[in-house]
Amino acid sequence: MGGALLKAWAANTDYDFTVADPASPDLPQGVLQVGSVEELGEEIFDYLIVALKPQLIDDVLPAYLPRLSPSGVISSIAAGYSAEKLAAHAPGRSVIRIMPNLPAMIGKGVSGLYAHGTVPETASSEIERLALCSGEIVWVDSEDMLDRLTAVAGSGPGYVFEMLRAYVEAAEELGFSEEDAKSLVLGTVRGTLELALQSDQSLENLRTNVTSKGGTTAAGLDALNGNREYSELIGNTLRAAYKRATELR
Repeated sequence: MGGALLKAWAANTDYDFTVADPASPDLPQGVLQVGSVEELGEEIFDYLIVALKPQLIDDVLPAYLPRLSPSGVISSIAAGYSAEKLAAHAPGRSVIRIMPNLPAMIGKGVSGLYAHGTVPETASSEIERLALCSGEIVWVDSEDMLDRLTAVAGSGPGYVFEMLRAYVEAAEELGFSEEDAKSLVLGTVRGTLELALQSDQSLENLRTNVTSKGGTTAAGLDALNGNREYSELIGNTLRAAYKRATELR
């Protein structure tokens, strides 16, 4: 995820980026790479973006903090590591967490942003500019709301992939080949999503408009959610993900 975001940032902004990674990642043109903090020399940076596995942050982050300017900002795309923990490493520093989801890799993501403590407006605007390179953004006013956003959008692509998988499987069981089933399902979902995005009607109205009394759609919807089983399942899914998000941070 970090590599895909970096490519979007480098392609759509005029910022200078330096990546600290002991490996040799495939970096966009113009992005510098060092293998250790020592290779940075005396260079000072305005932003320190944490893109590590959470279990590595406590060991790695402190060595890089001296390379952050006095007014510099720490930003993180690491899941499961709170802004409060980041701030504890650097008292007085501004911290902004970015929670992207998987479609950010193709510029179609939804990212949650949370500013911990007092963050200069300029810093918020510049981090927002980075996040917008990979799709839409939603600012939240607490870490708890970022956990809730994680349950809805951060984990959301996983739910959608599972729904699509089950939909394709059911189409195959009706007699379609795997190729045709996938084409039918993905085409239906793509068209329906585009219609919903372009329409000013509510989702409920759009559903009603395609449902004739006593027809095939009505029969299918009754099986899907006639007693709100599906609504309850989605609710339970989000609550389980939110609970786990709070446990991880």
